[in-house]
Amino acid sequence: MQEGEQSEMIRSLNSLVKMVGIAIIPIGIVLFIMSFFVQDASFSKSITSMVAAVIGMIPEGLYLLASVALVVSTMRLAKKKVLLHDMKSIETLARVNVLCVDKTGTITEPDMKVQEFIPVENGSKYRLSEDEIRLLIGDFANAQSNDNITMTAVKNYFKENNGKNIVRKTGFSSVTKYSSVTFEDGAYVVGAPEFVLKETYDQYEKDIIEHASKGVRVLVFGKCDEEVTGEELTKPAMPIAYILLANPIRKAAKETFQYFAEQGVTVKVISGDNPVTVSNVAIQAGIEHADDYIDASTLETEEEIEDAILNHTVFGRVKPNQKRQFVNALKKHGNTVAMTGDGVNDILALKDADCSIAMASGSEAAANAAKLVLLDSDFSCMPDVVYEGRRVVNNIERSASLFLVKNIFSFILAIFTMVLMITYPLEPSQISLISMFTIGIPGFFLALEPNKNIIKGKFITNVLLKALPAALTDFIAVGSLVVFGIVFDIDANEISTAATILLAIVGFMIVSKISAPFNKFRFAVWIGCVAGMIFAAVFMNDLFAIRYMSYRCIMLFVVFSIATESVFRYLSKFIEFIEQKFEKRKQIYKAK
Repeated sequence: MQEGEQSEMIRSLNSLVKMVGIAIIPIGIVLFIMSFFVQDASFSKSITSMVAAVIGMIPEGLYLLASVALVVSTMRLAKKKVLLHDMKSIETLARVNVLCVDKTGTITEPDMKVQEFIPVENGSKYRLSEDEIRLLIGDFANAQSNDNITMTAVKNYFKENNGKNIVRKTGFSSVTKYSSVTFEDGAYVVGAPEFVLKETYDQYEKDIIEHASKGVRVLVFGKCDEEVTGEELTKPAMPIAYILLANPIRKAAKETFQYFAEQGVTVKVISGDNPVTVSNVAIQAGIEHADDYIDASTLETEEEIEDAILNHTVFGRVKPNQKRQFVNALKKHGNTVAMTGDGVNDILALKDADCSIAMASGSEAAANAAKLVLLDSDFSCMPDVVYEGRRVVNNIERSASLFLVKNIFSFILAIFTMVLMITYPLEPSQISLISMFTIGIPGFFLALEPNKNIIKGKFITNVLLKALPAALTDFIAVGSLVVFGIVFDIDANEISTAATILLAIVGFMIVSKISAPFNKFRFAVWIGCVAGMIFAAVFMNDLFAIRYMSYRCIMLFVVFSIATESVFRYLSKFIEFIEQKFEKRKQIYKAK
């Protein structure tokens, strides 16, 4: 997701408001002209009916509701030591279906320790005792700075040294995979076996893989016969010792990755370490298909990279530019990708990922580039972030359907009144009463409720499908009531009162449906809104234009009230049937 791009939910709300904003202007003008010039209504009545229609079509409060829900989630995550650079990342992570993680700092603890060093039996004349090797590596470590956790671990283990004079040194490079120090007696390197040993790697591969299969990281300490400048070595180094390092697996790693597996999220492990080592660590962490690994240094073309990331799980010897290629290849195939990283080399991939996650223990640049920062550098809190995203999206989706019921109904009723050339039957105060107790109050409380359901489908599609049955029921009931009122010559004020109560009944039906299954909280909200509606209609009737109804109007109201339940139920079933048919066709199309 590029900078400034909105999440699907916010983008849908923007589109909705934009369409409504464009539609209400011509509709409002036509309604006023028709009421004032065609129906000969008073100027005041024409304005009132036009305002009622326009208010009904505006989803007022929906943006505020979404913003409040996101702010509350941000505050909850802050208590769990999760910093959000962008609130929309809450939603994005909840929609993620591919999670790319690094080994160090994510699966394992960030602190690395040297387990041991093993002298290499290379058959050459350059032989040193273990004590001599220890002191020589100590000289190398003493010359290097603490610029990465690997060298810090080496310096902590090899504290004794000979005090050799340093001629030149180069820091570790993620491209060349080694660091070097040149003393008066020659140049020495510490780095990845494949990059340091080059074409002689095959001679030592068996021993290296044997060590790597135990889940440790294997580095080679060797001597070079060339001048080392930090560029790729032209000659293989002569190995002196293997340095074995390891990071302990995080205690909550298995539980965390099991959670993502249950949620249908595919995990890809991307690391610069030996693929055998990474695979072994991933297996210990309980990642599915962790034994399916590949050496990324063998991938040269974009086609090979794309095929690898789609069909394998663990990737070793990955270069920084390849991480970015992996992310883009996954996105190209319609995946929503989250990427974790803690180093400068991860920045490009973090920027291209839909949702980027950085560890605070890593580099400051990576933390600034990421949309989400784990302040405790603890990946086990990620399920909480996903949960917050689902709570926000699912609850706003549910509450937004309440707003759209009124919007769709008002739009259709406005068109209906224009076609029949009659005055819009409702008043602004009546629309406000309905909005308060069947939309605003229940929508606010339901938006803050726990919700762990997996997000499915498109936001706007789901909202429309939930809102359509109630909106059509509202229109059928009110439209029919208006027509019967004209036929039986019932006063327009009585019809508007009956229509208001009918809309409230249907409103409570949809609140009941989206609240199912009821718990104590949802039931209390529903009962409270019904009680509030009754209180306002009885004791504040003048404020909300709830007027006395004649016997004929009451009879019509009772008939339509009874009918609304059946109409709503059958419309709901019909739309669910259409939705299921559409899903089956979509699955068949995907299969083809």
